[in-house]
Amino acid sequence: MKIAGLTVAYWAVIVAALLPIVCAGLAKWGTFAKPRREGGYDNHNPRAWLAKQNDWRARANAAQANSFEALPFFIGAVIIAHQLGTYQTRLDLLAFFYIVLRLVYIMLYVADLATARSIAWTLALLVNIAILFV
Repeated sequence: MKIAGLTVAYWAVIVAALLPIVCAGLAKWGTFAKPRREGGYDNHNPRAWLAKQNDWRARANAAQANSFEALPFFIGAVIIAHQLGTYQTRLDLLAFFYIVLRLVYIMLYVADLATARSIAWTLALLVNIAILFV
C-alpha cells in the first residue's frame, strides 16, 4: 500500500525519525513560559538544562536518546526488506507494529514502568529483526 508515493513502511521510517523530537518536546513541556533563573527551559544551553532534569523529564530525555539509538537499525531493516522484494503488506504491518511498540515504550519510560518498558523495547527489537527476515 502506498500513500503519497511512499509505502507504509517508509512512512513508518519518517515517524520513527520524528519520535526523538517528540520525546525532547515532552521533556521540555511546560517549561517555556518559566524564566530560566526559575528552572525554565534554557535554549542557550539546552543539553545542560536537560542533563539537570529529573523524574519524568529525565526519562523523556532518555527515551529521546534511545529513540535515536534504535533508528539506524529500523531504517536499515526497512530499506533492506524493500530491496529484497519483501511481501509489502507484511512489511507494512511489521513497520506499523514497530512504531506502535516504540510509542508504548516511550509512554512506559516516561511513566517509570521499567519492566513493562523493557518488554516493549524487546518486542520492538524482535519486530525489527523480523523485518529483516520477512
